[in-house]
Amino acid sequence: MPPGSLVHVGTVKTDKPQISLIAFDTDGIEEKRFASIEESRAYTPGRNRVWLNVHGLQDAEILGEIGRRFGLHPLVLEDVLNTHQRPKIEDYDDYLYCVMRVFAYDPQTHTLGSDQLSIVLGENFVLSFQERPTGTFEPIRERLRAPQAPILKHGVDYLAYALLDAVIDQYFVVVDHLGDDAERLEDDALSRPTPQLLQTIHQVKHDTQMLRRAIWPLREVLNGLIRGDTRFFSDETRLYLRDIYDHTIHVIETLDAVRELLSDLMDIYLSAVSNRLNVEVRILTVLTTLFLPATLISGIFGMNFDVMPLLRDPVGFYIALAMMGFVAAAMAALFWRRNWLRL
Repeated sequence: MPPGSLVHVGTVKTDKPQISLIAFDTDGIEEKRFASIEESRAYTPGRNRVWLNVHGLQDAEILGEIGRRFGLHPLVLEDVLNTHQRPKIEDYDDYLYCVMRVFAYDPQTHTLGSDQLSIVLGENFVLSFQERPTGTFEPIRERLRAPQAPILKHGVDYLAYALLDAVIDQYFVVVDHLGDDAERLEDDALSRPTPQLLQTIHQVKHDTQMLRRAIWPLREVLNGLIRGDTRFFSDETRLYLRDIYDHTIHVIETLDAVRELLSDLMDIYLSAVSNRLNVEVRILTVLTTLFLPATLISGIFGMNFDVMPLLRDPVGFYIALAMMGFVAAAMAALFWRRNWLRL
């Protein structure tokens, strides 16, 4: 298909797209939800700043309508619909387009979910496109609804910063969960190494690598916003961008520490399994050694000779058993003193 074709690429994560709009200025906000494109065409915002959020990207007609309303390039809409984008930022003169990943961790199943987030920042509007509702931006909506909210005094560039900040704050939560899992796996690797544990270590390690691949390019994106000459962010807002840039570096450093712990866990697991195998082999070797004297004595008395000591003795059989038991007990006592029988 030609470039700019509007085709959804990825997994459908909502039953039906949801469109919500918040128009605001220094005096307050007005909220509106649209059930269809036709309903949105009949609505005109009463305030001069707009935040339009879309949950669900499977309907290309909705994206096409939004693109026509706000003058978005077809390549931007194509990137929004393709949910496998690498974090990046692009300047289209009239607006900025930024794409990043949003992560959510389920502590019950210990699984990491990932969604694509696209943000378009224009002169008086912010557009955000999400694959499904995650609740990441709900605190920002609550801040906008508060009377005389400080966020209303700033422009849409500050709102875009707030959205980025909410995503990066969520990274801290995810990294903390992964760190807790890594510490729990470390205890399990030392106490009870199992094949299932090895599989879990690989899964957590895969999650950290996926998270790092999404956060590492974001550092360059924020650095470009701070040092760039774009007119969409004021000097005051750039200071806040510098703050979330520091947060991003902190997340990366914490994530690298978790990755190093997971790498060490592989060595701990292999060492624990090897040590356990050595102990089991040692126990089997000791048991085999204990039975060697008995095998030797029984082998000697089993030889076919007519004249042998104790062969005709009525208590010879019991004497042979006593010799076997005495030698085995003596060897067991010696092994115990040298800690060869202890796990």
